[in-house]
Amino acid sequence: MVEVLFISKILVSILVVVGLSAIAERVSPKVAGILSGYPLGTAISLFFIGIENGVDFATHASVFTLSGLTASLTLVFGYYHASRVTAHLSLPVSVFISVLASVSVFLSIGFGLSKLPLGLISGFVLCAVAIVVFTLLFRPIQNTLVTAKVRFTRWVLLVRSLAAAGMVLLITGVAEWAGSSLAGILAAFPITLFPFLVIMHLTYGAAQAHTVIKNYPLGIGALITYVISVSFAYPALGIGLGTLVSFGFATLYLMVFYFINQRLRDVKSLKVKRS
Repeated sequence: MVEVLFISKILVSILVVVGLSAIAERVSPKVAGILSGYPLGTAISLFFIGIENGVDFATHASVFTLSGLTASLTLVFGYYHASRVTAHLSLPVSVFISVLASVSVFLSIGFGLSKLPLGLISGFVLCAVAIVVFTLLFRPIQNTLVTAKVRFTRWVLLVRSLAAAGMVLLITGVAEWAGSSLAGILAAFPITLFPFLVIMHLTYGAAQAHTVIKNYPLGIGALITYVISVSFAYPALGIGLGTLVSFGFATLYLMVFYFINQRLRDVKSLKVKRS
């Protein structure tokens, strides 16, 4: 059983990260950034936390995951700021400093949030305010496209996938020791986004990485929807069915978001044509 869970965590993480990388190269970093807000890494973490520690543990953890999404937004902001400040340095050094700075920000903010008596309502309000603030902060970033594709060599695939798999193993492995509150915060760590962001930075440069960051808050509403659903669905339906139902609500959110966004674009285009 332990071996099956271990292998499952690795395989699921690998498939998700490789898929996001393929979307960025074949579509755009903007689309990948929005899809990074889909409950992929968080769902993986909460699912395995529930399997290994029980429904009650995972349910309580999900409440703090909602608050932890605020910490994930501070992480990408930390990465953005650090990559700008270190832009004059060599690319590997800039990436290394950006990684250290962003992870430090996440752990500091996340640990502080885990000590607060936060619930679903307070966590939702905190995250909603953070989304507005960081969306405004990221507004000056220009969307860019990937102009040259990188071959999917074995080395590239290995680097892209092992980082996410390692994070899943670490977060789910320390869950029982850390307690449900801190485990929930750690589950909000952008497991699929972060290695993808680093890869984009190393492969294409800071501009493409910043495009992913710019569009991350736009899709995080799906994460909020998923986490809130989990907090109700896990106790009522169990881990497996609760996960499927929560994915359904998250997908519905993204469909509505896409429809509204498309309608706004059509209205904007119509106004431009008339002028």
